[in-house]
Amino acid sequence: MPSSRFLPSSELLWRLLRILAFYALLVVAWEAVAKAEIWSPFLFPAPEKVFDALRNNIESGVLFEALRGTMKRLLVGYGISFVIGMALGLFIASWKWADETVGGIVLGLQSLPSIVWLPMAVLWFGLSERGIIFVVLMGSTFSIALSARAGIRALPPLLARAAGTLGASRLQMYRYVVLPAMIPAMIQGMKQGWSFAWRSLMAAELLLSVGIGHQLQIGRDLNNISMVFAIMLVIVAVGVAVGLLFSRAEAWVHERWGFAAG
Repeated sequence: MPSSRFLPSSELLWRLLRILAFYALLVVAWEAVAKAEIWSPFLFPAPEKVFDALRNNIESGVLFEALRGTMKRLLVGYGISFVIGMALGLFIASWKWADETVGGIVLGLQSLPSIVWLPMAVLWFGLSERGIIFVVLMGSTFSIALSARAGIRALPPLLARAAGTLGASRLQMYRYVVLPAMIPAMIQGMKQGWSFAWRSLMAAELLLSVGIGHQLQIGRDLNNISMVFAIMLVIVAVGVAVGLLFSRAEAWVHERWGFAAG
């Protein structure tokens, strides 16, 4: 399927209209269910109540302040996890003995839910920024490492043999052959690592009294379901926006490295 950058303007317009119509129908269905009062309005608010709660949080500045702190923690934790995850992935993919030993541990730790790391973070770092960043780090590092390993394993053996025949050193092999070949897997790993990091951060902030995640807890404490819905919409919106950025990056990589469909 062609990238959206190559679609005619009329087709882009129709795509936008279809998306807007879909979300408009969702809001209409939401309004209909709320008015039917299948559940109490205290448990399932109407759209206007949720949008009012969202507007109040925006106007008070609370939402932007919480979101700014959340994104700062995410960037720090995700950045560290990307560096460690890529190095770990290269390590376990380059040596068979490392894959058989360390690789098994990485695979096992990757299956752990992010919330499992929270008690350890509290005991080691207390209720602090470092504790939250630790949870984000542990939640995303191993998925990035496994994606990096998969990217190296997908390298065609012919390329490696050709580089060796031409006298490439190990450093040149990684710089000119391995790293370019694993870029598609790297982007996929970054996307997957982001999703794990985002969920880890929300879980940590929900319990550690900071950031956008903690606003959900405040809504619950105030028995304000409209606020809970509003914050959930913000969390989903951030996830969708970042997902679109990664989709564009994936499309560019596929076009740049010759993997785009015709």
